Amino acid sequence: MKVLLDRREATAAATDAVVTGVFERGDKETAFPRGLAKEDAAAKGLVRAAWDQREIQGKRREVTVVHRPDRNGRIVIVGLGPRTRYDAEVVRRAAAEAVRALKGKGVRTIAVRLAAFALDPVPSEAAARAVVDGTYLGAYEFRKYRTTSDGPVEEAAIALGEELAREETLLRKAVDDERTVAETVVWTRDLANLPADTASPERLAEEARALGKELGLKVTVFDETKLAEMHCGGILAVGGGSTAHPPRMVVVEYPGGARRGKTIAVVGKGITFDAGGISIKPAAALANMKFDKSGAVAVLGILRAAALLKVPPRVIGVLGCAENVPSGTSYRPGDVVRTFNGKTIEILNTDAEGRVVLADALAYAVAQYRPDEVIDLATLTGAEVVALGDDTAGLVATDDRLANALLAASAATGEPLWRMPLTDYHRELVKSDIGDVRNSTELPVAGLLTAAAFLENFVGGTAWAHLDLAGPAYTTAATRRFQPAYQSAGATAFGVRVITRYLADAVRPN
Repeated sequence: MKVLLDRREATAAATDAVVTGVFERGDKETAFPRGLAKEDAAAKGLVRAAWDQREIQGKRREVTVVHRPDRNGRIVIVGLGPRTRYDAEVVRRAAAEAVRALKGKGVRTIAVRLAAFALDPVPSEAAARAVVDGTYLGAYEFRKYRTTSDGPVEEAAIALGEELAREETLLRKAVDDERTVAETVVWTRDLANLPADTASPERLAEEARALGKELGLKVTVFDETKLAEMHCGGILAVGGGSTAHPPRMVVVEYPGGARRGKTIAVVGKGITFDAGGISIKPAAALANMKFDKSGAVAVLGILRAAALLKVPPRVIGVLGCAENVPSGTSYRPGDVVRTFNGKTIEILNTDAEGRVVLADALAYAVAQYRPDEVIDLATLTGAEVVALGDDTAGLVATDDRLANALLAASAATGEPLWRMPLTDYHRELVKSDIGDVRNSTELPVAGLLTAAAFLENFVGGTAWAHLDLAGPAYTTAATRRFQPAYQSAGATAFGVRVITRYLADAVRPN
């Protein structure tokens, strides 16, 4: 997908279709919207005719296509819903809905009339970023294993027209930056969608090495021998069942775009396939367990975007990668493992493996780099999906400033986070009688929060935020139709946009 800025009027661009938007009309509303005047002129009155016949209602997810009589393409009117609920997320979804509606219909190029979306309370810069997201991500499909394609839109021109031509410099930078983020989301999705026979722990390490070489980032890979020397008993225990694909810890370092900036560690769970180990999962749940690496892959995407955008803080990415399968060398319920920071974990359920891997990764990041903040991303608990559904990630944080900044980035990018409480009740539930903590609890309650309480033991006093991505990290056939049109089938790369935005907005400490 190619996204570019165009100074011309959208209707004057030589594209296969022009995309515009309209708010939902009232039951008795008959006046033709002034915002559609240019499109109606290009279509020789056919847009007004469709409006008069109430073919255009302006409801969300509504896409109306009008063919221009001069055969110079089509006018695509996408519904924006009620004016009172308008925000950048509406723009993002509308742009994606238009692109998806045109898929397989011979449309290769489109022009989006930005002035139709840069409407109060959405300023032109935010609208431009949202259009980039919607068009670029809405056109995405994972094609590695497909021999045919339905013919997606290949190029989108964001047309300024006379209304916005004076803002070209500001908008060009916004489009360029957001295109970098969107390209990175696609890069991340392609990696996250790979099946477990391809995307092993070593393959993720190879991807990190290639990224480091491309962008000049320092990359360190610890194999099972080095992990044993480092006393990383958690990641070794989880990965011990797979002799074919042994575990790896991968560290990627971006030096930062400003002197004396913050150091922020971003840590990801990279379970390349999760069969549950000895506590094996039911067969119906296994096919999607290739997505259990989504947190670690998102970390790679975040480092890629951070380096390309030259964000201010120094960013350290740590990936804990392992394959959790049952075998004679698997760790077992009842085992006790010692982690990098010396704390011990009583294993009660080998399917609660993500927190065990993260224990070593978090402890290493904190001890080795002494970051100002640490953020982890993980498809950690089914309880997160029960609590928040398939579109929202659970946020647990020990620092209010960090939590509020992440929520602000969430609002700006449309990747929804919901902050959850962490109390002494949850901390008590993860205490072990024979070790320091246990990886499962006696009471089947508050699973999202007991997992967070467990992880808190491995970050010391560092300001910390935990993002449980179990719901929004990927979509299935059942959940896909409820998701925004820019969330493709399979991996979504959730976390890349919100954390990249947070890093871009981060300032140096006082």
